[in-house]
Amino acid sequence: MRSRARAHVATLFLSTLVASALLATGEGAAHARTPSPPSSPSAPFGLPASVDGGAWASGHLQGTAIDRRRGHMYFSFTNLLVKTDLAGRPIGSVTGLTGHLGDLDFNSADGRVYGSLEYKAAEAFYVAIFDGSRITRMNMDARTTDVLSTVHLREVVRDYTADMNGDGVFDGDTGNTPDHRYGCSGIDGVAFGPDLNGRGGGRLTVAYGVYSNTARTDNDHQVLLQYDVRDWRKYERPLSEDGLHTSGPASPAGKFFAYTGNTTYGVQNLEYDGDSGNWLMAVYKGKKAAFPNYGLYVLDGSKSAREGEVKGQPRPESGRIVSLLPRGLHHEPSGVYGYESGGQYGLVSLDDGRHYVAEAGTVDSGGTTLQTGSAVLHRWTGAVPNPFAVRGPGG
Repeated sequence: MRSRARAHVATLFLSTLVASALLATGEGAAHARTPSPPSSPSAPFGLPASVDGGAWASGHLQGTAIDRRRGHMYFSFTNLLVKTDLAGRPIGSVTGLTGHLGDLDFNSADGRVYGSLEYKAAEAFYVAIFDGSRITRMNMDARTTDVLSTVHLREVVRDYTADMNGDGVFDGDTGNTPDHRYGCSGIDGVAFGPDLNGRGGGRLTVAYGVYSNTARTDNDHQVLLQYDVRDWRKYERPLSEDGLHTSGPASPAGKFFAYTGNTTYGVQNLEYDGDSGNWLMAVYKGKKAAFPNYGLYVLDGSKSAREGEVKGQPRPESGRIVSLLPRGLHHEPSGVYGYESGGQYGLVSLDDGRHYVAEAGTVDSGGTTLQTGSAVLHRWTGAVPNPFAVRGPGG
């Protein structure tokens, strides 16, 4: 965890004091700061060196997204979505999520924020779509307000619930089993970018979570699904956790495999970088000794997916294989390339060589642990082992 700058520490300390007061009075159960009035959407927005996402009674930071035109940053705290301005002042939040809200990305085509949303016990997986223009106050309930719609992902359910050993029993949410095709634990990373088949056109890419399991050989790929979301309005439904719906596409527009070695819960944050044309996959490191277990893998955007072997499967299988960029650290025995860096808690490309890389942490507030998050500006250097260098505003 990198140390924060002095100004950021001061801001966080003030945030914590306010949180203590709110918690002591029984208020602010879902958030820890009194929101400031939103800034004018017509004002020009510079890009600060960091954006403080606050301190919250929630799960840990999972992902970030930016709306540069309106000057808003979004933070996913597992069961809480927070919207701030670029000064870190909270504008609104969405609560009432009992599932796992993961990575986020902003869709410039429709002005909405897309995220991964899991209900593993119910064997239900969704893309959550937030209308940021309607997030105008704190503690807006995802179930009773009109800020959130969801689309069901049938392909993920099929792989997650696959009875791989044929014993007629699905073993549930555990990595210590041969079940779950490709080791699928659900979904996490999401990003908008080009068709991985090289045919042009924008797609939403959704990355699988993958259980950490060193005893099997069929879980060594990152699995990416691509969807054309232009006609998704017909699938969108409000969130109803009492009756989870199954409205969504029958299958993805494309399914792709990236050979990295097994990771711990797959792609945590996925991001397309318009400057290089490459895809960034930030992960929690894997544990298999036969692989280098890097923290960041880069897909080579100059190479279209090709038909090839999906290695390690119980029966021979072919699929659409995407290539790692042959840069950075190289593990010759496995052929895997990658880097060591952050990004697992949030990664935003500004498509000009700059990126916001998120940092997560905790603070104690009167005996209550609050989760913190911030987006810190970096520039891509490509250096090893860490390709990101911290930069100031405009740097």
